Amino acid sequence: MNQQIIYYPKGGKPTLIANDWQVWDGERDEGGIPDLEHGFRKVLVPFHWWITHHKNADVASRAGKGEIGVWFAADDDILKHSEIIEEGKSLWPVVGAHFPIFRDGRSFSTAALLRDRFEWQGEVRAIGDVLIDQLLQGARVGFDAFELRPDQNLNIALKQFDLFSVVTQNSWRDQRATIA
Repeated sequence: MNQQIIYYPKGGKPTLIANDWQVWDGERDEGGIPDLEHGFRKVLVPFHWWITHHKNADVASRAGKGEIGVWFAADDDILKHSEIIEEGKSLWPVVGAHFPIFRDGRSFSTAALLRDRFEWQGEVRAIGDVLIDQLLQGARVGFDAFELRPDQNLNIALKQFDLFSVVTQNSWRDQRATIA
């Protein structure tokens, strides 16, 4: 887990911030959230785990305090579970979309669906095998936070957002440049 992530809010500038969220893989499932690493209170749980455990008293209590978010696997069908996601808008301060491997781009679609169809206003974070090469596309489709793979240089990553001053297509973040 990275100690810092890139945060790039809509209308803002990309910056490095502390990573307050631990991503839990759902392993060792004993019906509740396991002990987190020292100092962490906030956890992103797998969406498939949330579906079966969100009514547990401990889980519901922590979700009500804003300490639980979910992450979507690349093969999660979020449209199939639209009611749960609509309920999650008021519970989850952060949602993640997982890239199992760099060349698997399905999580770009997850971010776009969250922003466009579900009108998600909270943080959408790219997690997993996230590389510098994915930042610009991710920012365009709806990601506003990126937890890069540990071997990626965060300072170089921040510079990627300054590579292009003009965009030729509309995106979640901004409208395309027009010639006046």
